Formats: sequence, C-alpha cells, structure tokens
Amino acid sequence: MPIPDYQTIMRPLLAMLEDGAQRRLSELYTELCDQFELTENEREQRVNSGRQTVMRNRVGWARTYLHKAGLLTIPVRSYCQITERGRKALLDNPERLDNRYLKQFPEFIAFQTPKTKKTDTAQAQPGAGISGHDSQEAGIEDIATPEEALQAAYTALQQTLASDLLDTIKQGPPAFFEQLVVDVMLAMGYGGSREEAGRATQLSADGGIDGIISEDRLGLDNIYLQAKRWEGTVGRPDIQKFAGALQGMKAKKGVFITTSDYSTEAKAFASNLDSSMVLINGDQLAELMIEFGVGVTTKETYIVKAIDTDYFLDD
Repeated sequence: MPIPDYQTIMRPLLAMLEDGAQRRLSELYTELCDQFELTENEREQRVNSGRQTVMRNRVGWARTYLHKAGLLTIPVRSYCQITERGRKALLDNPERLDNRYLKQFPEFIAFQTPKTKKTDTAQAQPGAGISGHDSQEAGIEDIATPEEALQAAYTALQQTLASDLLDTIKQGPPAFFEQLVVDVMLAMGYGGSREEAGRATQLSADGGIDGIISEDRLGLDNIYLQAKRWEGTVGRPDIQKFAGALQGMKAKKGVFITTSDYSTEAKAFASNLDSSMVLINGDQLAELMIEFGVGVTTKETYIVKAIDTDYFLDD
C-alpha cells in the first residue's frame, strides 16, 4: 500500500501506546511500517533533502501533533507515553484520528496559531499546518496566495522547532542548560571565545549569580547571568533576589533567562531598576537559538524566484 500521510498514522501510533508503557519511537516506527505493509522501497523512500525517509518524517510529525494536543507525552527523549486524554481519544475515534479532532484542544490551537511579531510584513494564516500534508488540515490553499501559504507553512515549522527546542532543553541536566546559555551569548557576539566564556561563567558563591560573561572581547564590561530551567512562572521575588545580587556585585547589567515566563509584577520590577536587566523567556530563548544557529541545523532550503522585469525591457 502507499506510504500513509501523517494524519493516517496518528491513531495506529497512539493505539500502540494504549497499555501505558513508555515506548521508543524507533520501535514504533518499525511496527508501523509492518502494520501498513510497506515494501523495502517504500521504507527507504526519502524526502527531497535526502536526510530522512518519508515514513520516518511522517511518523515524527504524527507524534508531534499528538504531543501538542496532549494525547501523548515525551517523558524521555525519543520515547512516547499515552495520556488519559489519549486513551479517551482512542475510545472516541475507533477508526481515525486527525487534525479536525485535535482542534478541540486549546493546546493544539495555540500550537498551530502563528506568534506574529510587530515587524512581520505578512500575517500567516492561523492553523495553516505544514506544507505538503493532507489538504483536510486547514484548506489554506482555498483562501491564500501561494506566497501566503508558503509563509504560513514556514511559520508553522518555526513554531514547531521552537517548541521542540524547549522540550529538549527541559529534559536535559541543569549543567547542559548553563552551557546552552553560554553558547547563545557567544553566538550573539558576547564573551569572546568559548574558553574565555567558560572561565567567565563559573558558578559564583553568593547564590544570586549563575554566571558572568564579558560584554566584548576586550572585557570592558561584564554581564551577570541568572539561568532558571523552570516550568512555573518566574515571580517578582526571584527578580528581586537577582537585583540584590547585582547590587552586591556593583554590577550594572544583568540577564535573567528562563525556559518558562515572567509574571507581570516581575516584568514591572525589572523595568524600574536603576541597573539594566533583560528578561528572556522560553519563547525568546528558542527564537535566539534559531536565529543564531544554536542547537539547530538547516534541513532544507527553498529559493523562490520571480521574473526579472528589467531583463525584458527594451534598451
């Protein structure tokens, strides 16, 4: 039979997790290939970039969508486990699970809704999904120009990547997060070399500063860091503690980085300080990692060309 689309894979994938055990994705992939009776050629067929097989790519997207809708969790990297919501979904849908069903969950809607910036020149269509998938996902081709559809697909891919980055960061050890913060600062042009930054960001003894990094290669000024890999919201007391530590070091610049977000009171307190304090939440951290190439790699490049009208003008 032909290689199934990712929505067709959703229910069989979830059903394999019905017993509640944690299963490795690679094992599920093999079982799905067997269940759909794929030939060796179909199993080896690759996406255009050649980096991954079509089936493995679609299994990965099926897992991502089920995870974002709360039907399964990723307790450990490369593993899956069903949730109570997932068990109910299997009972509600004895034949098929797809995006239409998943859209009843606020988490899934939030995942599919583009997070626009003030500098955006074009608004992506909410719920556009991933280009090349089953047309029943959103029907964007009926309401958008090709350029808008491409922008919407790109936005959806970027949001998925950002979400996956945060999930991966939260699963790593604290030391990994501290090194990641250093790598992001380095990629942005702070701290000189990795060796210099490594020495500059050793944990301090006062408990309020997680690291120190040079603002430039000459070390003319220092930036003091606080890195919190948290799930809950960072409140005003945490910012006050960091501000007190900065004052004790007679520091003028601080950066507080978290994988979660900040309360309104925390943001207001930081904005009213005499010293300069920048708050970076999880979404902003993921955006910086993508922008400066930390922990990500280029999977595919598309070049969109247009007619060069000057070429066709008469002299």
